[in-house]
Amino acid sequence: MIGGLELKSPLCLAPLAGVTTLAVREFFALHGAGLTHTEMVSCAGLVRDNAKTFDMLKVSEHESQVIVQLFGNDDALVADGAEVVMKRGGRFSAFGVNMACPMPKITRNGSGSALMKKPDIAAKMVKGLKTLGLPVWVKIRKFEKPDDTLCFVDVLVSAGADNVCIHGRTPGQRYEGVADRMILAEAAGRFPGLISASGDVKTCADIEEYLSYGCVAVMLARGTLSNPFLFEEWTGRVRTQEERLNELLAFSHRAEELEGTHRAVVALKRFAGSVLRFAHGSAELRHRAMTASGLEELREILKRG
Repeated sequence: MIGGLELKSPLCLAPLAGVTTLAVREFFALHGAGLTHTEMVSCAGLVRDNAKTFDMLKVSEHESQVIVQLFGNDDALVADGAEVVMKRGGRFSAFGVNMACPMPKITRNGSGSALMKKPDIAAKMVKGLKTLGLPVWVKIRKFEKPDDTLCFVDVLVSAGADNVCIHGRTPGQRYEGVADRMILAEAAGRFPGLISASGDVKTCADIEEYLSYGCVAVMLARGTLSNPFLFEEWTGRVRTQEERLNELLAFSHRAEELEGTHRAVVALKRFAGSVLRFAHGSAELRHRAMTASGLEELREILKRG
């Protein structure tokens, strides 16, 4: 049991804007992820009945546990957005609140990591979501000072958060530099059973290190793009190159079915480069994959890899 949910694995797919679409989440659910997250879903879009926003709420039958990750700048708005999700009957296991995104298009209106400067609103968001009956998971970043990070976590936990995921970079760092792992160790010690880890998870050794600190779950994000089979490798299963390529080919057909040709091409290119690095003549194949103009051309390149 992690964060009020029964998970088959402590390894979770983190939310990635523009990446964790339905087909991608299904792929990772089938390849070892204990939990998946939607992309960041705008509560303003939900309240305005925006079709593109609702499209992000689709769930695969292969996802056993899915968190809908919401963002907004006001506790009432987030509560209203969550109620819209509930009314539409989405099959979600928990609410996620993004208080970590550092990008200006999100923070300029007070959402994402801007909420780290507004603990009173952050607490109200958690309390409001808790009244809807699902666990609440919050994702934040570290503060410049470790004590400030721990104080903010305390605010969220006191408000009822079932899990707090900490990314070991400050908002100002965005995705540069190295994620601080010691703040995760401190937080996990201070709030046992409540802290998940995020930041620079690229190998099985990275996963084991975070777990050794007492983190109850580890969020895999950009590391899944450099190795889409990392979830499985942590369990001890290492696929052959032929198996990897066949899995990507199968994914290409499923992604096309679920999301259309264009989005299938985008998703496949994200994974193809990492898998083709093991192929003979990898440099040329990877270049051809990245410059391929269509899905069939990409599939032919994978078949030769």
